[in-house]
Amino acid sequence: MEITNLKEVHIYTDGACSGNPGVGGWAAVLVYNGVEKEVFGYNKNTTNNRMELFAIIQGIAQLKRPCRVTLYSDSAYAVNAFNNGWLDVWKKNGWKTAANDEVKNRDLWNDLLIRLEGHEVMFVKVKGHSDNAYNNRCDALARGEIKKYSEIV
Repeated sequence: MEITNLKEVHIYTDGACSGNPGVGGWAAVLVYNGVEKEVFGYNKNTTNNRMELFAIIQGIAQLKRPCRVTLYSDSAYAVNAFNNGWLDVWKKNGWKTAANDEVKNRDLWNDLLIRLEGHEVMFVKVKGHSDNAYNNRCDALARGEIKKYSEIV
C-alpha cells in the first residue's frame, strides 16, 4: 500500500574492503530537499558484501520517520535481493539459497528488513566507479575509512 505525504529521500551507499575478508569501510549519503548528510565508518574484519549491506542499514537508520526512499547502490548482491525477489525465496526456503546453502549475512539481512518497515523503498542499481557523483563520494568515504583504520593500526 502506498502511503501519501511521505518525505522523499535519496540514499546513496557503498561498501569497500581491503582483502575479502579484511578491513572494510562503508558510507551513505542522504539527500533530502537539497540537504546532504554523510555517515560512514569501518569494520576491522569483514567482507565487501557485509559492508555493502551495512552501508544500506546505516543509511536507512538515519531516517527519523517513515519516508519514500530511492536507494542507490552499486551492489548487485544487495539490489538484486530486493528487485529480483531473492529475499522472499530465501525466507520461504528457511534462509537457504537455491543451492540449499545457508544464506550469508543473514544477521544483516534481518536487521535491514526490520529497518525498512514503514518506509517505501525503491532499490536502484548504479554502475560503480562511474558517473554517479554520490556513489563516487560514498566510495571515497568508505575507502577513506579503510585507510584511516589502517594508519591507526
